[in-house]
Amino acid sequence: MVSSLKKGSLVGLQTVWTLGKIIFPVTLIVTILQYTPVLPWVIEAITPLMALIGLSGDAAIPLVLGNFLNLYAGIGAILSLELTVKEVFIIAVMLSFSHNLFIESGVALKVGVKLWIVLVVRLGLAFLSAIVINLVWNGGSEIAKYGMIPAQEAQPTGWGAIAIEGVEKAGLGILQIAIIVIPLMIMIQILKDLKWLDLFSKWISPFTRMLGMKENTSMTLASGLLIGLAMGAGVMIQAVKEDGVTKKDATIAFIFLVACHAVIEDTLIFIPLGIPVLPLLLIRVVVAILLTMTVAFIWNRVDVAKGEAAIYEQSN
Repeated sequence: MVSSLKKGSLVGLQTVWTLGKIIFPVTLIVTILQYTPVLPWVIEAITPLMALIGLSGDAAIPLVLGNFLNLYAGIGAILSLELTVKEVFIIAVMLSFSHNLFIESGVALKVGVKLWIVLVVRLGLAFLSAIVINLVWNGGSEIAKYGMIPAQEAQPTGWGAIAIEGVEKAGLGILQIAIIVIPLMIMIQILKDLKWLDLFSKWISPFTRMLGMKENTSMTLASGLLIGLAMGAGVMIQAVKEDGVTKKDATIAFIFLVACHAVIEDTLIFIPLGIPVLPLLLIRVVVAILLTMTVAFIWNRVDVAKGEAAIYEQSN
């Protein structure tokens, strides 16, 4: 146990350092850009497009950074912006479906999943969810409060004050992420050392069958659910190879995981943003289950139809 705690703490600190190198400069730069003509010009240009999904032009910044970099970069941008609770919630839902596109899409390709499937599912779910939430939810008009980050009472004057504000927001953002990430990494290390990840994969075997996949896909699902697509890439790729997972089951598994992966981490990291995280989690899980079951059902029906057609051709 002591060894697990040490190793988990070290991995957690390394992770925070890696993430901090992204969050700190992004938060600082975005904060400074708010007081220059550059960001207002970009915001004004894209505001009409963002309005279609219930967001202000500012929201494009965390969406772009979250998709091109990762969730933490997106959060770093959110911390520097004044957004309503509804806007932050919509951004959080969108980014939970679509983030870190380059790395996580690369993982999908290594497992054998086609790139267009990953992009269509992730981006499609992100924009569809935003449209639905914007139409259904009439509340959340109050300004979001970002955990330990105090509400800004007055505009800073001078570049020195602006820089100090950016450094303060960036530092507090990293601190809050560390409070979440380090214990999470310790927990994951303990799960690995105790072989509980293997046990968890056995527990969810019935769930994999319900989703239309064979039982040997359970390790892939377990890794993605607990660790995530990027962090659990090595485990998932190895599981696909060693467990003999078919390309069909791998594709169905990834359709589920791109909608719902790293459920613990990707939910907890949004807590500092002051939004309701339980609805965020439920949306991801429900959408992932319904989408995966639908795809698996249609795919199986198509396979049956092809089989029947082949038998018919052979008999004639």
